[in-house]
Amino acid sequence: MRFSRSLTAATLLALAGTAAQAEVAHYALETTHTFVTFEALHFGTSTNRGRFDKKEGTVTLDRAAKTGKLDVTIETGSINTGTAPFDKHLRGKDFFNSEAFPTARFVSDKFVFDGDKVTEVSGQLTLLGKTLPVTVKGQRFNCYPNPMLKREVCGGDFETTIQRSQWGMVYGLPGIPDNIKLIIQVEAVKQ
Repeated sequence: MRFSRSLTAATLLALAGTAAQAEVAHYALETTHTFVTFEALHFGTSTNRGRFDKKEGTVTLDRAAKTGKLDVTIETGSINTGTAPFDKHLRGKDFFNSEAFPTARFVSDKFVFDGDKVTEVSGQLTLLGKTLPVTVKGQRFNCYPNPMLKREVCGGDFETTIQRSQWGMVYGLPGIPDNIKLIIQVEAVKQ
């Protein structure tokens, strides 16, 4: 009888472990619904805005275990403010130095959940060859069955404010403020 109970307990534990592993899902960024935008005050008068048009990345999500991983790469030369001369300046050595540093990358393995919603993602942002910690706060995280793609899509809006000088981007200080607001609209498709 003891052997039978032990075997049953071991079987249940093995099945529980298999069920937990089955919750891990892999996603790829859906680039037509994913945008990384920024806002920066312009000499305390108005707000300059822009976005990066080229980005790619993957997300691994385990909603049951409340864990996740994220790896996103952004082409810095794809910056788009709607004004070509300003874009050229931003791609140059004063700001993103896109020729020497063609990409920025955010990698995270720390997700914070509130119930089944991702509310925070902490990771490392590499920009201009320097890597520093960054945490983005989430709003409206949701997963839904996409009727067009016939697959699950997860996403939300995430925000943070960084100090650009921490990565060595000091041009125009203090007229162009150090604090830059990043707004990330993201959707990712289950693979």
